[in-house]
Amino acid sequence: MDRTEPKTVIVTGASSGVGLWSAKALADLGWHVVMACRDLAKAEAAADATGIATDRRSLLPIDLASMDSVRGFVADFRKTGRRLDALLCNAAVYLPRLTEPMRSPEGYEISVATNYFGHFLLANLLLPDLQRGVAPRLITLGTVTANSEEFGGKVPIPAPADLGDLAGLEAGFRAPVAMIDGKAFKPGKAYKDSKLCTMIMSRELHRRFHADTGIVFNTLYPGCVADTPLFRHAPAAFRTIFPWFQKNITKGYVSQPLSGERAAQVVADAGFAASGVHWSWGNRQRAGREAFSQPLSARASDAARNARLWDLTAKLTGLA
Repeated sequence: MDRTEPKTVIVTGASSGVGLWSAKALADLGWHVVMACRDLAKAEAAADATGIATDRRSLLPIDLASMDSVRGFVADFRKTGRRLDALLCNAAVYLPRLTEPMRSPEGYEISVATNYFGHFLLANLLLPDLQRGVAPRLITLGTVTANSEEFGGKVPIPAPADLGDLAGLEAGFRAPVAMIDGKAFKPGKAYKDSKLCTMIMSRELHRRFHADTGIVFNTLYPGCVADTPLFRHAPAAFRTIFPWFQKNITKGYVSQPLSGERAAQVVADAGFAASGVHWSWGNRQRAGREAFSQPLSARASDAARNARLWDLTAKLTGLA
């Protein structure tokens, strides 16, 4: 194995927002970035517009909502012959205006299928590849709204993230079930629940695999990226008011380029080499503030339920 070749990172959802700017920051650091996206034409145009050098990027198709697509992506990546040194699980959908659940090809609610199930399957399939990498890391983008240890996670609209006793997963998570807790469908809460699950996933990956593989498993919250395209399906008034509110009232606003730089730090910098950490820059942004380890909520720290969530998810994604 040539240890002098540029390090390679896969970034999911790299055609816009935090993913795009993370790809830009990592490419500028000398990494080769595999932009894993549904729309390759959009991703290529975004990479050109952002100035990601053509020799520092490649594009491969993936639809995280589809288990077949995730498996196809892994096969396609292995055909490139590239060593894998990091995976950044960033992609997400947020569909707060749905009145009825959308479904993945496997019949699962779309937010959980895309944001959580797809990344769970991708991460597990790529563990052998990461294990052969140089100082490998698997980093997952978290959110303040899924962590009730932080102010943003206490906001009751539409409801805080809460997985209940996993009744929806126990029931198979297909119609008419659309929520992990088995209760009535709430699209905004489905997003929060899915992100809570990805943060739990990272902790379980750390617990199960770090000691034996040396892979670093972490999550991060870069600050409130209030104008990210993640919110493109929110009402127009929200898209206007929310960035203003975060910039002027909460002081939590972080630009897309800065969010990408922070994600790249967690992927690449030696100061982030500890595993099992949720890195945060806080709810209120302060000039020169360093990242710190933010505790996760009791909802993300229940060892027995986390193990059960893992086992149910492995079954639903075809890994068990």
